[in-house]
Amino acid sequence: MPSEPRKLRRRSIRLKDYDYAQAGAYFVTICTQGRRCLFGDVAQGDMRLNDAGRMVTRWWEEVSARFSSVQSDLYAVMPNHFHGIVMMVGADPRVRPDDGGAHAGAPLPRTPLSHIVRWFKTMTTNEYIQQVKVAGWPAFPARLWQRNYYEHVIRNSQDLNDIRRYIAENPRRWETDSENPEANEGR
Repeated sequence: MPSEPRKLRRRSIRLKDYDYAQAGAYFVTICTQGRRCLFGDVAQGDMRLNDAGRMVTRWWEEVSARFSSVQSDLYAVMPNHFHGIVMMVGADPRVRPDDGGAHAGAPLPRTPLSHIVRWFKTMTTNEYIQQVKVAGWPAFPARLWQRNYYEHVIRNSQDLNDIRRYIAENPRRWETDSENPEANEGR
């Protein structure tokens, strides 16, 4: 009797037993499938967003409106990836008694980081597909974004400042960035 083929299982990069919905700060990086440069280009150390890059920016700026327990911090759209800092907060003074019976200062429904990233990927992918059809944006094979994403739990203010600096300086490092397909030719 033939044996069943071995199923490949991806090893999770998430911290074991960590609650990714708890209050705190998280750094995420999301890459396009195949590292395709679809969101603009870098010239002289400055990121120049195209229409697709501006669309990604617009959806990221909607994250806080969609998830009341989330605040967006510094972010950067690069030609083929996205970096952002997500702040999960514990209470929101905007909650009013007529908001489903909640009272001001009540704990907000907690949203796991994975739900936020999934929503962001879904919204950007749907709009990108629409713009391929109506505005002639370059098509992508199979998926806009890679299946997973990188995340890092920000543990203290020094870590937060280092990550903010990394995000801000990312376009200036593009020529040698491991995500830059041109920088990796011939390696």
